[in-house]
Amino acid sequence: MNNKKLWSPIILGLAVSTGIFLGRLSIPHSQSDDYEGVQITQMPTSTNKLQQILDAIDLYYVEDVATDSIIEKVIPKVLEDLDPHTTYIPADMLNDVNNELKSNFGGVGVQFTIIQDTVNIVSVVNGGPSSHLGVLPGDKIIKVNGHPFVGPSIDNQMVMDSLRGDIGTKVEITVSRSDATIDFNITRGLIPQHSVNASYMLKDDIGYIFIDRFAENTYEEMLQGVAKLKTQGCNKLIVDLRSNQGGFLDAAIRICNEFLHAGDLIVYTEGAHQMRQEARADGKGVCQDMEVYILIDEFSASASEIFAGAMQDNDRGIVIGRRSFGKGLVQTQLQLPDQSAIRLTISRYHTPSGRCIQRPYSDGREDYYQEFGKRFANELFAADSTKFDQSQKFTTKKGRVVYGGGGIMPDFFVPRDTTKASSFLYSLRAKSVLYTYALDFANKNRSQYANLSDKELIAQLEKKSMWSNILSYAAAKGVKPKGEVKEVEREIIEREVKAYIARNISGDDAFYAIFNEDEPTILKALEVIRSQK
Repeated sequence: MNNKKLWSPIILGLAVSTGIFLGRLSIPHSQSDDYEGVQITQMPTSTNKLQQILDAIDLYYVEDVATDSIIEKVIPKVLEDLDPHTTYIPADMLNDVNNELKSNFGGVGVQFTIIQDTVNIVSVVNGGPSSHLGVLPGDKIIKVNGHPFVGPSIDNQMVMDSLRGDIGTKVEITVSRSDATIDFNITRGLIPQHSVNASYMLKDDIGYIFIDRFAENTYEEMLQGVAKLKTQGCNKLIVDLRSNQGGFLDAAIRICNEFLHAGDLIVYTEGAHQMRQEARADGKGVCQDMEVYILIDEFSASASEIFAGAMQDNDRGIVIGRRSFGKGLVQTQLQLPDQSAIRLTISRYHTPSGRCIQRPYSDGREDYYQEFGKRFANELFAADSTKFDQSQKFTTKKGRVVYGGGGIMPDFFVPRDTTKASSFLYSLRAKSVLYTYALDFANKNRSQYANLSDKELIAQLEKKSMWSNILSYAAAKGVKPKGEVKEVEREIIEREVKAYIARNISGDDAFYAIFNEDEPTILKALEVIRSQK
């Protein structure tokens, strides 16, 4: 694979004083005709206009003004006339934004939810500090560092602030488990944040991998998932990128390389100040002989679209679902002296056939996002509602016609499914009734299911009827159906509950194995796979 970076590092000496901020600001002058009392002072010409105005405020304004706060308000105004994805990140938000794509952070390694003012541990991260000490799903945190940790003041941010911290520091938690209380003195450590959320066998020789985002460790996690599936006889792979909003470009390229043949173009970028740069496959991938089917939807963006576009244009994989988001702009993050940053667009992504992934944005940001919203009224429900621009016609490696103009259009369209929705189901989800019921069930029956394999656990749950108990539990939470519940809705509710139970007891593979059983896009993929024989 071409190891050349898709963009050259940009070395810019950025500072407020060197003209990042362009705009028109003016100091109001006197409305008097004679200008009496107005002293005219010529400002130095060695700096840009904006800096001159800021200096004037510092030197001459009638009151003391914090010019830093003015700058913070000006920057977003400057950037809003550029593309929709160029953005300013204030210093106090930069760490949180950067951590979204990092694969590790310092903490204790638990996932939690707050129920009735109490922190419930939903799952314990394998390999994290808590797993080594014996913290279990279902434990309730009642104290942190000896202080009570329950009540209406407890919120998600407070929990994260208390449990996360510098690696090597300690935090003591007290948990309630059944009728006992247990103290754990936990040393915070690196916590893996997995981006490959599931890898399991759907049926026969068909494997399934769900990639949540493209992060630092996604490539390694994907290889591990594929290796596991191959030992189970997988030679056809469904790669689920629905709602995957992208991430690191390098991760997407490296994964593409595992499927494509030597010399195949993966993606190229170009910009006004960036020469065309390409990434090509090196022919050493371990998945070159596997059939591949890619699932996308309207929330699949950026790196997801690069993967789907590369598979489609090289006739290497079949894309199933709905047109992707259409985010095909390359950003670089430019660090400013005060630890804030600008994510500045420097070039555009193009698929191997030449399609630009980016949706048009010439009418401004508001129209750009409204256009996406309009898709929910028509395009997401009927394949022929999308109007193809004939000037955006391209061909794949084998001559199939594909269209540009923004996003990746799938080879097989699957409309959004609204036939199974109801106000009762929405209420159950909105009030977390299904989730809390599943958590309670798992806590009460954990010992019964704990030693089962995923396959055995799923079989046990599938033959168990829970409907009457779910209805009673929901009624106690103030959620009741209006009229008789349809059979199809009942099936959805029970499946969702059982999926949550499986996740709490075993993990994400078991969750998705149940949750995906009757999912329309998965069913369509299986239909397409059968038709290829």
